[in-house]
Amino acid sequence: MAQPDFVPKKSIVRKIWGSSDTILFIFAGSAAEFALNKSVDWLYFTGRLPADPIGRLFSTVDYARRIVFATEDDAHQAIDQISAIHQAVETSRGSVIPPEAYRDVLYMLIHYSIVSFELLDRKLSDREKEDVYDVFYRMGMRMNLQKLPRRFADWLQDRQVHLDQDLVRSRYTDDLFLQYRKHLGNYRYRILIEAQKLVVPTRVQHLMNFSPTRWLHPAVPVYRFCRKAGLDRPIRFLLLPGMHRARIDALDRKP
Repeated sequence: MAQPDFVPKKSIVRKIWGSSDTILFIFAGSAAEFALNKSVDWLYFTGRLPADPIGRLFSTVDYARRIVFATEDDAHQAIDQISAIHQAVETSRGSVIPPEAYRDVLYMLIHYSIVSFELLDRKLSDREKEDVYDVFYRMGMRMNLQKLPRRFADWLQDRQVHLDQDLVRSRYTDDLFLQYRKHLGNYRYRILIEAQKLVVPTRVQHLMNFSPTRWLHPAVPVYRFCRKAGLDRPIRFLLLPGMHRARIDALDRKP
């Protein structure tokens, strides 16, 4: 008997996470919020994040996609593997990762999944947003995260509490953005910042002192047209260094 999918075939979540364009914006927004999280020192503990910030964010995306497109058993195995990796880091450091750190990452994936799709495609219905939330809620429950809201509407309130309480600009923030610039180069770094302005919450914009001018915004309708015309691939390749281009291509998944 065939195993059930963790995410149903017709779920909007598969469409969101099957598009490299959408994932790049999820990637961009998460890059900003990662850097502001109070627990970002945990991401610095092994030294892997500052050494390869782009690669580490791709790893996060890869795990999320493994779960989204897996059977229920395989998805549970991937989630358990994530938990085991973090437990190994805790053992190495001799302390426990704060529970809110796991929740914060989960909340990022929910938020940027929705806003990135809506930026590049269309508005999601309330039912579709509930669908997105349910997938990540089940992921969080598998990780034994406590006090997760059961419904999307309740999550919106909890998300705002997280933004107000769990984000702070620190020396890690500034160092991580320096690493982004180093690994992307000045031109791509500026594009990253402008992309972040389009998807990050007001709280993140304020903490990062982003200017209110969003010069990338007028280009979004043009990019949408290029997607429909099949001209988006060269544009995507301009956004990340050559070493990551194969990984960008691999993000596209046909229905």
